[in-house]
Amino acid sequence: MTQRSSQTEADQTELTIPLEKVCFIIFKAREFDAKDVSTTSDDGSNPSDDGDRSVLEDRDDDPVLQELMSLIASLSVDEQVDLVALMHLGRDDNTAQDWDDVRTEAAEAHTDRTAEYLCGTPLLADYLSDGLSALDYSCADYEMDHL
Repeated sequence: MTQRSSQTEADQTELTIPLEKVCFIIFKAREFDAKDVSTTSDDGSNPSDDGDRSVLEDRDDDPVLQELMSLIASLSVDEQVDLVALMHLGRDDNTAQDWDDVRTEAAEAHTDRTAEYLCGTPLLADYLSDGLSALDYSCADYEMDHL
């Protein structure tokens, strides 16, 4: 179900977090990033009366954000560290050869606020995707199965 490049198995970096979880987080982060700034106050309007426009607005009680944060918070410490390291790998000018150092830095900086940190990072989905790509992983198969 996972897609990798032509690297040999011995050369591939093993992740603690399953690829399917990372892909699900990427898709949820993209769903959340697609939201627009809230333009109306809590006006008490019926969503069907306003064409359900509020579904596309970023609100504090956004169910996508709550699901994403809950999922990240429920991960083991090692899985959270991998997720942060993937984000850093994709965000910075690192390569797959830097993985051990990036992961060590993420482990040393780990706190109980990982979900807030990751969800507060603009372009989280892109960084995670780029981090996976740097390690020769892809969500292409997952995407085909779930979209």
